[in-house]
Amino acid sequence: MVQSIAAPSILGHQPIYGSYYFKNVLNKNSPSYLSTSIGRWPIIPSVKSRAIELNKRAIGCGLVGAIFELEGVLIEYNPNLENQCWSILSREEGKTPPQGFVLRRIEGMKNEQVISEALCWSRDPRETKRMSIRKEEIYRSLHGPVYTFRPGSEELVNSLARHNVPMGLVSTRPRKYLEAGIRAIGLDRVFSVVVAGEDFSRGKPDPEMFVYAGRVMGFAPERCVVFGNSNRTVEAARDARMRCVAVASCQAVYELGAADVVVRRLDEITVVDLKNLADVEPDEFEFQMEVDEDFL
Repeated sequence: MVQSIAAPSILGHQPIYGSYYFKNVLNKNSPSYLSTSIGRWPIIPSVKSRAIELNKRAIGCGLVGAIFELEGVLIEYNPNLENQCWSILSREEGKTPPQGFVLRRIEGMKNEQVISEALCWSRDPRETKRMSIRKEEIYRSLHGPVYTFRPGSEELVNSLARHNVPMGLVSTRPRKYLEAGIRAIGLDRVFSVVVAGEDFSRGKPDPEMFVYAGRVMGFAPERCVVFGNSNRTVEAARDARMRCVAVASCQAVYELGAADVVVRRLDEITVVDLKNLADVEPDEFEFQMEVDEDFL
């Protein structure tokens, strides 16, 4: 048997509580004193308030995560700069310049992978790291400090931010260059997760970077939508069990047909499209009342 002391609160309609006493009826022990603290009774969420909260999450798209690549998706990208970087680096290192088919094959790979596996310039981790850093320095000098939004990308990012859609950024670039780029276009406070080349071991088409981003964001793969601009991205997103929106910035639309959606501009995508891609059905947000089996 439990006895309690309760009185109306002067601050509202919820009572305050004081001392608790309990008596073990089975062994007839004397009443035991538990607490003399005074405070408000804990608020128990009602069925209605729980349903409202779930509905807000559904409207706000809180169970969908958007994972973006930077170059060719959010900002303008010139793939010829990459080819020039490898040509300049090969001359500096006294290596044979990579041919066209090799340059197409290394798209999306990390620099260390390219140097050790595709070009076979060195297997020494210190040498591959040194050449990788030098390659990024060359790219930085060729590209310059100016970054430009692709048409429609800023509009989509702003729309997702208004609807509280969590966003992540993934790139094979070193973190210092990646963060400098997003600061230059004013997106340094937009992304909840920024995954740089130091955070994973293998680039595309390996899905590691996208899996890692989704895990850090706290989303199941089926709830993530990847935005990229190449078939390597589509392949990696598929292997990660994520949806993919391909932006036809460097390839023709018909060449990206393996993606779930192909667009020329990111503002062709809406929040509703994002929810439909991630299979977020309204039933998942409806409140399900639990039935106590003792009353059946």
